[in-house]
Amino acid sequence: MSETSTTPHSGLGDKTIGEKARAKLGRRNVIFVGLMGAGKSAIGRLVAQQLKIPFVDTDSEIERVSRMTISELFASYGEDEFRALEMRVIKRLLRGGPKVVSTGGGAFVNDNTRRHIKRGGISMWLKADIEVLWERVSKREHRPLLKTENPKATLLALMERRYPIYQEADITIESRDVRKDIIVKEVLEAIASTELKA
Repeated sequence: MSETSTTPHSGLGDKTIGEKARAKLGRRNVIFVGLMGAGKSAIGRLVAQQLKIPFVDTDSEIERVSRMTISELFASYGEDEFRALEMRVIKRLLRGGPKVVSTGGGAFVNDNTRRHIKRGGISMWLKADIEVLWERVSKREHRPLLKTENPKATLLALMERRYPIYQEADITIESRDVRKDIIVKEVLEAIASTELKA
């Protein structure tokens, strides 16, 4: 985990928090990780707007290059093949930053993909509790990992398995039921105040 900077005078003057975060970011990417329903795409798009850099959703990019939906890929090839494709797409997307990248829920759990993410920029875990996640994902039909007899129990099992790995992210932000601009501001403040590796 990166330490946050406590230096009061950073020489950034009267810049907005978005400008401060953008100056700190340099050529690095911001990569959102976390479970489905955490808000990675919604928050990622808004963060990219504030930073004035491109936004990419890896699931959308995977669907574009494969010409199949995520559900179809899972059904046709299985999770292992999907994860291999996901890793190749993420590795390609992380070249030539800076950009904001939203990853699928299982991406950071894969050892190889996690290595690429850690090398490719600042990893940002949007952490949410079970009730927040369930409220968001239970309304959607296209979640292949939740096509089980008890999807809420499946989601809880995913949390238990993945949260210890998500903790390896550089920054953790609590995703909760507040206005999106509040979360976006917290993300930008975290980027601006975190001591980044050269």
